Parts: sequence; C-alpha cells; structure tokens
Amino acid sequence: MTMEKRNHRVRHMVLTALTILITVTIMIPFIWLVILSFKTNTQIMNEPFSLPEAFSLENYYTAFKVLPLVSMYKNTIIIAVFTEVLCLVVTFTGAFALTRLTYKNRKLQNGLYLFLISGLMIPIYILLFPIYRINIQLKLVGKYISVILPLAASSISFNILMFVGFMKSFPSELEEAAIIDGCSLPKLCCKVTIPLLKPVLTTVTVFNLLYVWNEFPLEVTLIQKPAMRTISMGVSMFRGQYSIDYGGLVAGTLIILLPQLIFYGIFQKNLVEGITAGAVKG
Repeated sequence: MTMEKRNHRVRHMVLTALTILITVTIMIPFIWLVILSFKTNTQIMNEPFSLPEAFSLENYYTAFKVLPLVSMYKNTIIIAVFTEVLCLVVTFTGAFALTRLTYKNRKLQNGLYLFLISGLMIPIYILLFPIYRINIQLKLVGKYISVILPLAASSISFNILMFVGFMKSFPSELEEAAIIDGCSLPKLCCKVTIPLLKPVLTTVTVFNLLYVWNEFPLEVTLIQKPAMRTISMGVSMFRGQYSIDYGGLVAGTLIILLPQLIFYGIFQKNLVEGITAGAVKG
C-alpha cells in the first residue's frame, strides 16, 4: 500500500468516526426525550437520566386527550398553505425582476437586492410588539391573516437569497429563445422558468413549511382564540397555573415532532440538491 493510499484511508476513517460521533451527539437529546415520555412526573423530576421503572403509555394517552390535534393540524395547514403561496409568489416575482430585467442604474438593482435580503439581519421576535399593534389598528386580531402576513414577510429575505443565487447560476438564453418564438411573459414564467427552478423551489418550500410549523412566539402573541391554536402551541397546554405535566409535555412534543422528522426525511435529497445547485451564488 502506497503512502498516498494509506493517508487517504486514514482520512476516510477519521471522517467516518467524526460523522458517527456527530450523529450520536445529535441523537442523544431525541433518545432522552423518548425515554422521558415513558416516565411519570415524579421519575422525571427525581431521576431524569435513569431508565423508566416501567414502560407506560399513560403520557401518550394524556397527550391525545389534552391536544385537539385535528383542530391544530387544520389551523397549521391553513396558515402554512396560504403563507407558502403568498411567499413564493412574492419571492419569484422579486427574484425574476432582479435577475432578468435590465436596469439603467446598476446601483438601483444592487440596492433593491440588499434591501430585500436585509431582513435576514432582523430577528422577527423584536418586531412582535409593533406587529401586534399594527394588527390591532387594522383590526386583524383573531384572524388567520394576522399570522400569515408576518410569517410570509419574515421568510421573503431568505427566499430571495436562494432564488436570486439560483437564477443567476443558469443562463437566460433559453428564456430569450422562448420570447423570440412568441412566448408571452406569463407563459414564459409558468412553462420555462418555474420548471427550471424545481430544486430551489422544493428547498424553499420545505424550509418555509418547517418554519411555519415550528413558529411559536409570533403565533402565541397573535393567536388568542383557543379554536385557532396551531400545532406548535400544543406544548403550552400542559402548563397549568401552579404545575406542569412534564410527562404529557414530553409525549406531546414527540407527537408534534414526529411528522416533521418524516417530512424532512422524505425531502432530504431535494433539500441538499436545492442548496448546492447554485443557491450560494449572487
């Protein structure tokens, strides 16, 4: 075995061991949650790192009784779908204008792009009070749109970053050829440009859905009606005025977390393709 092959084998073994170590480290909190979900509140408080004395499904029964899952899933899906549609329409039109239109002043184009992605520097949580006051003034409190608009607005900066970078990575000659053949602008967008954006479109869609699914501070601030509670607000239902049902809280967290893991596992390949297929350019 040559020195080069030996060094390559050693690097491969080191990287494999490092990957296994990182994977195990990431899995430890999830495994710990699973173990806690089979314990009583007393065992969780007194012996949090020990194995359960008996594997009981009582916490899961309690979670299914407390959580109105049908209503929560319905509310979450409504908010996620409308947020996704609004966000993708605004993002695509903005990215198309930034990458395909000709500007007389290059600084204007760069300024618009920087303005749109500047939202990445502003955490939405420091805007909770202004957003709440705006909703009160517009009388939107208690309606789905009071949550949909802020969620869509907070996602546009990241989406623009991904879309613009991806659209700059492939040439516009195909679109120009379609225009020469008499293709109208709406048909050009729907039949030529959007199919080319499939990798980044899938990536952005998945990220946005997971973001809406996990969003808590904004939703708990703006949603005041119990009938409009989303799935991310479910864990707060195990906290009483003077006590917390830790067993039900952990079981409810796993019930809420499981669909996300399945969803992410299904679209994992698309996420990697979208991120690596030119999305870092621009």
